[in-house]
Amino acid sequence: MRADVQHVADGTYLVHGSSTNWVILKEGDAVTLVDTGYPGDRERVLASLAQVGSAPEAVEAVLITHAHNDHLGSAEYLSATHGTPVLLHEAEVPHARRDFLHQVTIGTVLRNGWRPGVLPWAVHALRSGGTADVPVTAPRAFPTAGALDLPGRPVPVHTPGHTDGHCAYHLPGTGVLISGDALVSGHPTSRLAGPQLLPDMFHHERPRALASLDVLAELEGELLLPGHGPVHRGPVRDAALRARERAL
Repeated sequence: MRADVQHVADGTYLVHGSSTNWVILKEGDAVTLVDTGYPGDRERVLASLAQVGSAPEAVEAVLITHAHNDHLGSAEYLSATHGTPVLLHEAEVPHARRDFLHQVTIGTVLRNGWRPGVLPWAVHALRSGGTADVPVTAPRAFPTAGALDLPGRPVPVHTPGHTDGHCAYHLPGTGVLISGDALVSGHPTSRLAGPQLLPDMFHHERPRALASLDVLAELEGELLLPGHGPVHRGPVRDAALRARERAL
């Protein structure tokens, strides 16, 4: 199985999974993997590593933007099989362990089933492991503040609202922002194209998600790699402010 891998900047690859994106940051033979798609995306995750000339055992760490199933999917597999550290914001660590679950419920999805795109998306999510039990046994909080000593030197940026510990990852050296679900450029349940917040039902605390757009608007960069939707080129500030404007 080939994955849809897009080389977007030096050593930086955006991978489109079945419905969710992940990012590979490569330096030499070593990589950082940001998010891992749905549980059902595992073969695509492994294929994407091979397509950039790497392998699962070369992943120095898995960084998770947030612990929803469509981003956490293969994190425990990589940890258990290859000893790969799984790193998150400290507020997201218990979420990854499944001490609790802040994820849209089946009941909420059904109540929104009349909205365009919701039911087809829900069927895909179920088939891809959206309700599977995929806890990470030993998730860890980031070991340092500021840039992480990993390929790409990503800088975690706490952007709560979608979940309590949601983090984007800023790459100042290449002008890249990996925004996870704090700022996306499309989704099967949205009629919008371009920078936007996800529909309300997906956020744990929507007011905090709105406030986090202001945090992202302060970052320098020209390349947005979202958790859902295509790559967005242009000032990150403009993208964040556009999404905020659309959400009000």
